[in-house]
Amino acid sequence: MTPSERLSVEQLAERVGMSVRTIRFYAGRGLIPPPVREGRNGFYGADHLARLELVRELQAHGFTLSAIEGYLERLPAEATPGDVALQRTMLAPWLSDLPESVDRATLERRAGRSLSDDDIELLVALRVVEPTPDEDVFRVAPAHLSVGIGLMNLGLPVDGAVEAERIIETHARAMAEELTEVFREKVLPHYRASGEPPEAIAAIIEQFKPLTVQALVTAYESAVNETKRATIRRRT
Repeated sequence: MTPSERLSVEQLAERVGMSVRTIRFYAGRGLIPPPVREGRNGFYGADHLARLELVRELQAHGFTLSAIEGYLERLPAEATPGDVALQRTMLAPWLSDLPESVDRATLERRAGRSLSDDDIELLVALRVVEPTPDEDVFRVAPAHLSVGIGLMNLGLPVDGAVEAERIIETHARAMAEELTEVFREKVLPHYRASGEPPEAIAAIIEQFKPLTVQALVTAYESAVNETKRATIRRRT
């Protein structure tokens, strides 16, 4: 660890947005290595920073402390800060805006219109908004809300919306699971074998996300066009 990389526990806490007490607690649980001691002072570096950022990403995914400990235990002992950062990149949400809790007035303001109870029911059926234990407080991702409002403006019946959402969710989950397996078994090993540093692989993954989404959109458009042609041929 060079002098320029050394961080006090207070500096590390500021960098990762955690309290000093939390960092010391995580160190005590073995989530990060002990600090490098120089006399009575302990210093932290890039490895501590990368692991704490990974811990924060796992927490955002709802991992319990014991699950986080198990995840970090499976990291190779020789994992570099770049390797740990790559793990965080692979876990990072694909949504540009994460879900947040909003009250009904805020939801209506973002929707750009008033929302009746039937409108809310439709948005819940589409899984655009999620009720919370608090009355008239909902969890919503801004990117999903715009799509939901567009569908709602079409006047979809609730039963039709529910069935459409079920079909999309079922096939989307199946594709996500299969593509994730392909990425882990074939794509990621290829990049690692090529000698690309972890930082370069992380950058590739970030480019891979929007390209994958666009490929799925293009495939769906092609499938719809072919389905329409097949329907016309059957009727002639």
